[in-house]
Amino acid sequence: MRRMLLAAAAVLGAGLGLGVMAGDAQAQNRTVRWSASGDANTLDPHSQNIGTVAMILQQMYDTLITRNADLTLRPGLATAWTAVEPTRWRLTLRQGVRFHEGEAFTADDVVFSIQRALMPTSNFGIFVDTVERAEKVDDFTVDIVLKLPDPILPNKLASVYIASRSWLEKHNATRPQNTRAREEMHTVRNANGTGAFRLVSREGDVRTVMRRNEDWYGWREPDNLTSNIQELVFRPIASDATRIAGLLSGEVDFVLDPPLQDLARLRNAPNIRVVEGPEIRTIFLAMDTYRDELLYSDVRGRNPMKDLRVRQALYHAIDIQAIHRTTMRGFSVPTGTFFPPQVNGYTAAEDVRLPFDPARARALLAEAGYPQGFGITLDCPNNRYINDEQICQAIAAMWARIGVRTSVRAQPLAPFFAQIQRDDVSVYLLGWGVPALDALYSFQSLVATRNGAQGDGIWNYGRYSNPRMDALIQRMKTETGESRTAAIHEALRLYREDVPHIPLHHQMIPWAMRGNVHVPHAANNQPFFRFARVD
Repeated sequence: MRRMLLAAAAVLGAGLGLGVMAGDAQAQNRTVRWSASGDANTLDPHSQNIGTVAMILQQMYDTLITRNADLTLRPGLATAWTAVEPTRWRLTLRQGVRFHEGEAFTADDVVFSIQRALMPTSNFGIFVDTVERAEKVDDFTVDIVLKLPDPILPNKLASVYIASRSWLEKHNATRPQNTRAREEMHTVRNANGTGAFRLVSREGDVRTVMRRNEDWYGWREPDNLTSNIQELVFRPIASDATRIAGLLSGEVDFVLDPPLQDLARLRNAPNIRVVEGPEIRTIFLAMDTYRDELLYSDVRGRNPMKDLRVRQALYHAIDIQAIHRTTMRGFSVPTGTFFPPQVNGYTAAEDVRLPFDPARARALLAEAGYPQGFGITLDCPNNRYINDEQICQAIAAMWARIGVRTSVRAQPLAPFFAQIQRDDVSVYLLGWGVPALDALYSFQSLVATRNGAQGDGIWNYGRYSNPRMDALIQRMKTETGESRTAAIHEALRLYREDVPHIPLHHQMIPWAMRGNVHVPHAANNQPFFRFARVD
């Protein structure tokens, strides 16, 4: 193991181009060299609503309403917001702000960014699904006109990045990049925000360099964000051993996703700190319940996943405690639902799993007409969630015991997301965070019927559809108070009964960093370097 780590450190040092004096230079320049297993697949500010994209974009782009490190809301590019009518919100914009390339920020950029997020190639529709249009009142006032009242609009706007209209027009990028078509455009590798850090260079899957934007308004806020970081160097490193060797040797300062098997060693290492906490993210399996014949299966002329008994059988076959204990090494919270307790609408009464019962699973398969089981392919990322491929391999072994012969196809996050967004799957593993911190975000994105309405079913690649569920989701959109809460709880009960997904667990997330680096742990698994410091 020592030889492996030394070799990995040598490879890392060569790849980063850092010399033996890197530690001294880092202390002087306040540079944070940061690593994770996967990279963003685009820098387009409205194309991909994916955590690996957000972790880079949020350093460079601002939103109208932003978040503190504890995820509470705070003013961003808007200094005030209020619902002047049930379907009209007025936002007062911050004055004196400039984009990184020098353009003055005005209401035109807000109107354009909202319109861009509404376009078909945007994956941000879930955040603007209730928006009819944005209207310029004057250079520093914008009205957002809604199709229906939306009590959680401020939470949603905290995820919509504001870009320069003139810059996007100049570079023929007035609509978001179409990642499904593997489209190439200027915004894939370039950025121009108003945020705390500005892009210096970008090499996909190699390195992204950002430097402090001294003109950022946030440094002058009354509560005075105290970050002293001058430069961020993000380096995706797929090899667990190489990432950890870099951290231990001082070539890397912060690792977003340390492997669980290394945590004990890191806690005992000198000048290394491990911080951990629950993430607002749930890992689950989704199934194609739409096609008449299932892809990547040896069943012909039928789709087993349309049968509730098959979905229940696959659920009963999973020993979630074994995955929690062995695969996740205790860093998970097994669940029977698809968002955690921090999300508005959660109730423990509906957080109940089907029990692990292989005998019942085999009986259900026989009742459904598959006494000998069948063969399927389980698609998974291998560098997006904690031990994602290992989870899939463990589930494949469990399903094999009930006669469901499972091939695991694991691949990096970029091709994996491109594949599922083409509906080119039969069963797949997905992790879902809830940036809006409200149940509607999960229901609308994951189980609403894909009917062409903005945001509905935007991540429902199993194409589950139930009119009763859709009616409950509509109630969540329009009702308030106890009536809305009742609709959420009824939808959670239907989710549990209908098994559109097989929920697995909520992630627990550890971060590891050098002793002189202080990055506040965030439940959305996003490092906010504007709140970080280097001693």
